[in-house]
Amino acid sequence: MNLTIKVVAASKTASSLLVLVFSISVFGADTPASGTYTDEQFERGEALYSLQCAQCHGAELESAAAPALIGPTFRKTWALMGANVAELYDRISTTMPPRQGGDLQESEYLDLLAYVLGRNNVLPGSEALRNDYPYLSAIPFARGDEVLDIAANFIEGVNGLVPTGSGPSFDELMAAADNSKDWLYHNQNYQGTRYSALDEINISNADELQQVCVYELPTNATMQTGPIIYQGTMYVTNSTHTAAIDAANCEVIWSYDWAPRDRMVWGNNRGVAIKDGYVVRGSPDGYLLALDSANGNLLWARQVADPWLGETFSMPPMIFEDTVLIGPAGSENAISGWLAAFSLHDGDLIWKFMTVPEAAAGGGATWGNPNNILLGGGAVWTPLSMDLALGEVYAAVTNPAPDLPAYLRPGENLYSNNIVALDVRSGELNWHKSIVPNDDHDWDLTQVSPVLKAGINNVSRDMIATVGKDGILRTLDKNTHAIVYETPVTTILNAEVPVTQEGVFACPGVYGGVLWSGPSYYPAQKLLITPSIDYCAQFTASEEISFTPGRMYMGGRVRPADEQTGWLTAIEVESGEVSWRYHSLRPMVAGVTTTAGGLVMTGELSGNLLILNANSGEVLNSIPTGAPVGGGIVTYEVDGKQFIATSSGNAMMTFRTGDEIEGGGRVVVYGLPNAR
Repeated sequence: MNLTIKVVAASKTASSLLVLVFSISVFGADTPASGTYTDEQFERGEALYSLQCAQCHGAELESAAAPALIGPTFRKTWALMGANVAELYDRISTTMPPRQGGDLQESEYLDLLAYVLGRNNVLPGSEALRNDYPYLSAIPFARGDEVLDIAANFIEGVNGLVPTGSGPSFDELMAAADNSKDWLYHNQNYQGTRYSALDEINISNADELQQVCVYELPTNATMQTGPIIYQGTMYVTNSTHTAAIDAANCEVIWSYDWAPRDRMVWGNNRGVAIKDGYVVRGSPDGYLLALDSANGNLLWARQVADPWLGETFSMPPMIFEDTVLIGPAGSENAISGWLAAFSLHDGDLIWKFMTVPEAAAGGGATWGNPNNILLGGGAVWTPLSMDLALGEVYAAVTNPAPDLPAYLRPGENLYSNNIVALDVRSGELNWHKSIVPNDDHDWDLTQVSPVLKAGINNVSRDMIATVGKDGILRTLDKNTHAIVYETPVTTILNAEVPVTQEGVFACPGVYGGVLWSGPSYYPAQKLLITPSIDYCAQFTASEEISFTPGRMYMGGRVRPADEQTGWLTAIEVESGEVSWRYHSLRPMVAGVTTTAGGLVMTGELSGNLLILNANSGEVLNSIPTGAPVGGGIVTYEVDGKQFIATSSGNAMMTFRTGDEIEGGGRVVVYGLPNAR
């Protein structure tokens, strides 16, 4: 495939309001040297430590009269929220030596810090430490040789493991596609159609929508939650906060705040899964936890992902029977990805499927490894889907690592950027389909949904849709696994030109295409409707590839172009032909939901809740929410009245729009005038 497609030229005026912000340590021009201090600093710090610190902290930093400065507890202490290497330096330089804090020279304190870092597995490099808060705070501790023990990191709730709340049952979850009163799974149902049969709000009255209520979340974390609704109760999250609210008036039923117990990786969270009174979610420090739906009490928590390897949870889980299915994000951290099933009752491991087994082994038939570098990737960070009749679960496995120099991992790089179809009860691989082989643009496969059945979803054959950061919607024949068509949903340029050390300008950029919100299905017109981001970037592979534990492992640089806009594209499911498009002046990352009322509901980073005619793409209503919209948008019924709920807040920290809000994000509920 050799595509060079520009959908529509973007507005320079609007794009000037949008700046793509990258981590300097990964993408910027001033990429730091490998490691964080020099050997000379370490040696000076060792001598100084012996004179000034050893008497209290021990000759080997192991503790004497004062606390230990080495080991897992010390490293965890300075890797929690609000604590980092810069704060550690401040502690050392202002309080040490005791009663003489600040008596040493700045260079001496930096030498001492270098020695402490080196003894705690932080690698040396070619650049001396300097007293610069952002620089020091970005230095990650490495964990060392400790291996995550999920049995040892188990927490039982003070009120026991069994919830006092109830529902939904597994039968209700399986029938979610036929239940439009509730919204029981992140994508509405296991098949992932994001379609509701509700029609009280429709083409004729969508312009009458009014705000019903607002729930304010208490922190300034990213707001990407996909609300879940069961019998009038809505469950929402951010990185550490979970709340149950009345879905008709936003009154708080309960809230729970997770206190991180380990290093935090990324702060995104997209929601919960519910069943039989359990409310289950992941945390940024690798814990899987279950709350009681009746009161928010912690039932259990178990650390099952390793944040010291760069693993973190951002995806909404899926519950099937009595198992919780979830996988960690973190491909750019060079994790060895996996998808696993854990017990709903206590989080114990049932099965685990390794998504990049050859990479984890250092190379293999589909990876190679001519330069003997670290290989990884294969994270899972977006919603799963299922074929219930087959007992088959589908995951979008994401990019390989290092991301950009594909010539250092020749081959398909299985199972990165693959659809993997697993037996939901055993975790065994049934089949896979490579979508973006040997990826060198960080073009994750992000969605494998919806799953459509002939005779049920108004289609002629069993089909499955898939999209990703490469900006192409593909539909597969689910029985033969053959691609039926490929339809671009954003600008595609130089897709087949390899990324080299000289660099290449290509579209989409690393945050282009489709991210955490995938297609919705509108059965009346047999349309797949998907959001996307439109922007391009200069990709450049590094001359030398080195891995520093705890740092992103891109293997090069990405410089974004100035223009970033977005699309909502409706595609005929049988043919792949574009039915209509809506162009947004900013990237589109929010969820898309269709209804029997003929509506498409989505959101914009400008802050608007957008209601369109599903048949034509005509905008019927655009409602300012007060902040960017980037999470799930759902519809449901309470006491015979239909409501629409959307998230609104700092939707995507990567994209700064000027519409961010101070304080927490919010969930905003809308309805017709009679819904108040």
